[in-house]
Amino acid sequence: MRSVLAVAVDGSARPSMRFPFVYAFRQSHVRSKGRHMSSVESGRAWPLFDLRLRTPRLELRVPTDDDLEGLCAVARRGLHDPRQIVFEHPFWEELPSPAFEVSFLQYNWGLRAKLSPEDWRLSFAAIASGRPIGVQELWAQDFSHRRSVSTGSWIGMEFQRHGFGTEMRAAVLSLAFECLGALVAESAYLDGNVASATVSEKLGYVPNGERITAPKGEPTTQHLVRVTPGSWRRELVAVTVEHLEPCLDLLGVTRPHPGGTGLT
Repeated sequence: MRSVLAVAVDGSARPSMRFPFVYAFRQSHVRSKGRHMSSVESGRAWPLFDLRLRTPRLELRVPTDDDLEGLCAVARRGLHDPRQIVFEHPFWEELPSPAFEVSFLQYNWGLRAKLSPEDWRLSFAAIASGRPIGVQELWAQDFSHRRSVSTGSWIGMEFQRHGFGTEMRAAVLSLAFECLGALVAESAYLDGNVASATVSEKLGYVPNGERITAPKGEPTTQHLVRVTPGSWRRELVAVTVEHLEPCLDLLGVTRPHPGGTGLT
């Protein structure tokens, strides 16, 4: 797993990006003429709230503020054995309350404010039996040209060792490869993070090099991995994607990938 809460919003967003709902309205209105349904035409200024990824046991959705409160409580209860280092930037975990909760919310609000077709990061709340269990992220820069994505995730300790991590990663790989037309997905894990390594291997990732990082001032090996549509084991998890089309403008994608088999 990689850290998804390493930084908080610093307030340096460009003026046009300070109000994400207004930005989404303007951009989708300008970019959608003559093509697919825009976010305005779909009836929601921030259509990402309607996007759903479904697996046999999970629903993944972009979290509302209510979802963020539940996720924050899961994260606060703990994500791993404190003797382990599983995040490249672990310091957010050590914040006391209420700084922990404030940083958590600011980070996620910042994802909405900074999202653009050229640089986006989707953070999905993973919901099992109506309860939030963790977060799965998918992000890209210049996706329309590079068609490359990266992933990171975390799961609350009480929900680990049940295979949820595999379903979460499979869901965003299905979105990336089958719906958006990505050509490669990259991830990474620190030495000793067996859970993340296992998920990557199970889904068809292959080694892509190593680098040295220092999460707490001590050198640690970070293993880089990648997967392509050809090596991805899509048969392991059935995934359905719902309400994607109104979101495409926000992600810099002109139309759903024609190979998408789970798109509704």
